[in-house]
Amino acid sequence: MTRTLANLTLLLAAFIWGTAFVAQSTAMRDIGPFLFTGLRFLLAAVAILPFALRERRKNGSLDRAGWALAALTGLTFFLGGILQQIGLLYTSVTNAGFLTGIYVVIVPFVAWAIFKSLPHRIVWPAAAISFAGTLLLGGGGIAPLGIGDALMVVAAVFWALQVALLSYAAARTGQPVTLAAVQFTIGGVLGMAIAPFVEPIEIERIAAAGIEILYAGLLSGGIAYTLQAIGQRWTPPGDAAVILSSEVLFAAVAGAVILGDRLTPVSWSGAGLIMGAILLVQLAPLMRRPAGL
Repeated sequence: MTRTLANLTLLLAAFIWGTAFVAQSTAMRDIGPFLFTGLRFLLAAVAILPFALRERRKNGSLDRAGWALAALTGLTFFLGGILQQIGLLYTSVTNAGFLTGIYVVIVPFVAWAIFKSLPHRIVWPAAAISFAGTLLLGGGGIAPLGIGDALMVVAAVFWALQVALLSYAAARTGQPVTLAAVQFTIGGVLGMAIAPFVEPIEIERIAAAGIEILYAGLLSGGIAYTLQAIGQRWTPPGDAAVILSSEVLFAAVAGAVILGDRLTPVSWSGAGLIMGAILLVQLAPLMRRPAGL
């Protein structure tokens, strides 16, 4: 695969992830967040199951510690997903995209707290920039931030936990696809187990949200994950970081075009700061330090 084709593959993955926020939002006109999350994640698990089985045939089954790590990763994955889904009931797709993106800034802090891995020095100013951007995205102060925005920030913390745990577990087991299949399965089972107690389960409503479930589950969960894995085999890490960061921009554009989301100039400046912080954290560690520093 050529580098250009690999970059386009990653761009397609970012486009799918970004526009999936629209599907996540519109689906809840018909079904609740727990049911949607359960169906979405189970569908994603089915989509990548063949790849997980092939990986298992090649590398063998996970050991007990590997299964424990997979289960913990799946739990954080579910918590991040369901909080994000509930948050979409109360905030815009645009806000959801940018606020979810701050998990990139949080990941180094999580790795530092859990694995004692000292974060790159750029993380500290990036965190401050991201916090300022969050305030501006909400209108310029703490008060304008709504419950949906707050849920997105908490969800970002769980996404950061999931990323840190998945990275550690993948390095330890050498089976990232299997781990992904396990986390999708756990998220799906938990969502489906809770849904009957808090939401109505009606076949007609599920069918009405069928396109959104397929898009968020099959495309965003299964296909985009595979596209990312393929593209990153042929694209340098710096290029991949920039391209995949475009997810939040695609979410903003999709929210504006499809749902009519609009941001004020102050909110756009906040979104720009969040995007800048994301790029700083992803790219700064990849840059070589000048000689003598």
